Amino acid sequence: MDWMQIVSALAMVMFIVFLFPRARDMMKNSPKGSSSDWMGFAIPVIAIVLFILLLIKLV
Repeated sequence: MDWMQIVSALAMVMFIVFLFPRARDMMKNSPKGSSSDWMGFAIPVIAIVLFILLLIKLV
């Protein structure tokens, strides 16, 4: 193995070790979304998907 691959693998393991406990804590203590919050997210995503489908149909 190349030394760059070893260093990058060690860096990835360090990122996981340091970030996983923080991410778990953030998910546990984050505010929960209501249905209106989810609709505010879903409507733009659906609009983007429909726009992309329209662009694909036009080609």
